[in-house]
Amino acid sequence: MGVPADVPDGDGVSAALMVCRAELALASGDVGGAVAKAGVGVGLAEQAGVHVLLPNLHVILAVGAVRQSDMTAGLEYARLLGDDALIGRTVYVRGQCAWATAQAFEADNGAAGISHLVERLIIDDRLNRELLVAQPSAAAWLVRVARGMGEEGLALKCVERADMLARGSWGFRTLHAAALHAEGLFENNPDKLRAASDLHLDRWAAASASEDQAKIWSAQRMGRDRAVEQLKNAAAAYEEVGAARDLARVASKLRDLGVRSGRVMRPMRRNGHTIGFLTDTEFAVANLVSQGLTNVQVGRQLYISTHTVAFHLKKIFRKLEVSSRVELACAWVNLTSDQLALPGISKQRTMALTAST
Repeated sequence: MGVPADVPDGDGVSAALMVCRAELALASGDVGGAVAKAGVGVGLAEQAGVHVLLPNLHVILAVGAVRQSDMTAGLEYARLLGDDALIGRTVYVRGQCAWATAQAFEADNGAAGISHLVERLIIDDRLNRELLVAQPSAAAWLVRVARGMGEEGLALKCVERADMLARGSWGFRTLHAAALHAEGLFENNPDKLRAASDLHLDRWAAASASEDQAKIWSAQRMGRDRAVEQLKNAAAAYEEVGAARDLARVASKLRDLGVRSGRVMRPMRRNGHTIGFLTDTEFAVANLVSQGLTNVQVGRQLYISTHTVAFHLKKIFRKLEVSSRVELACAWVNLTSDQLALPGISKQRTMALTAST
């Protein structure tokens, strides 16, 4: 699971075990469980002085935050991964660190700014092997982003690398599922994507393959019903594993097909915090606006129009009795201050990050 061999005995062993548990949770698709375990792991690692384990944990926290639509946390952990790289902690997991950082930046501002990271992750044999063995679901993500950048050659190279790893690890179901997923994406082959979804042990990755399959069906003249079925399957899985951002994207795709799923998740990450007088969508909008996102950026994260964001924002202002985005950010700090601390980041620093928006 990428845990260094030079971890000391004592408390360091507990920290290393928590890294393994967090990585296993992420590998099974349990986003909330992975984030919770990684948070505990950060505390254990810092207490034991085993700082070499922190990049493993920051990877999980960054990826988990993106999937849970917590962009403040996602970007902060991406920055911590940059700090880890500067002081040489990432020697064991450099590919995973770059992948997690790229996901956070892509979720925040699109793929344009991460082209150099994507290219490096595919071209560099050592980085690519380390990443695809430790995080097989990264293969499909790289193919999807590379194709979105118009880099078909890079996408093909990633497909070939995933296939090579699967062929060299006969019986390793997860690598085989990842290779099928990458191939199905590149070839626009719904049968391979369906097979990948069935093979994936990672529930999040299985939902992703179903979503990719739906995209192909929705583009075909008679494929609408199949697309809706696959999107509903993906939505149910994303909801189950706590992937709020992915669920919002699928709900948007269902709306485009004339189906209202009724599924919106609060981007809760810390101790199941709720604010009962806001609806789930209002909570999600308020949470993102309080992080400093514009209406356009909030719409991109929640896959809704800027007009819809503005509509919900008016209701939020009224319910919270505020009249500006700055007042909302301050009110949000007060409402959630007991839940704000991020693992590895002081509570004061986290509150300052939110309030400064």
